[in-house]
Amino acid sequence: MGWICIYSPQKSVTPDTLRFGYLQLNINISVIIDFSLPKLDDKISQIMAFDFGTKNIGVAIGQRVTGTSSPLPTIRAHDGAPNWQTLEQLIQEWQPDAFLVGIPLNMDGTMGEMGIRARKFANRLHGRFGKPWYPADERLSTRSAKEKADEIGHRRNYQERPVDSLAALVLLEEWLAQLAAQESS
Repeated sequence: MGWICIYSPQKSVTPDTLRFGYLQLNINISVIIDFSLPKLDDKISQIMAFDFGTKNIGVAIGQRVTGTSSPLPTIRAHDGAPNWQTLEQLIQEWQPDAFLVGIPLNMDGTMGEMGIRARKFANRLHGRFGKPWYPADERLSTRSAKEKADEIGHRRNYQERPVDSLAALVLLEEWLAQLAAQESS
């Protein structure tokens, strides 16, 4: 079995079909992401988490030492591109040491277009702000966020009152709990 790496800065490459001149290749592209918990440097204490979306990007902030986290205002996005000025203001205000980015996977573990776009967003965060980023498997995080929202009286009007920052909070809480368990063992 061989591996092929395809990079196209001009447009997205779909796993279905790639065309090179007269040659058409039908291949499946597998993107491998390591979701294992990292061994973090002691200097990394404040982590900002993101639940990537094409219309909204949920944001949460958490402390590694205390294990506490809080949702922050959702950032509006246009086709997945955030308002970088608003994002920069949040980063300057909260001064995170690292980023946690939810990577959406299909239930079978494969990565679709949204997963690829979330990784691209994470790489841009790193490029703009020079901080490391870590991936988090975000399958079912929105469902958990909606359940959490229902518990606190949300009226299920998710268009008017999105739960994206609650989804980022769920990702961050789970990741911090797993990290604390790993570090204590």
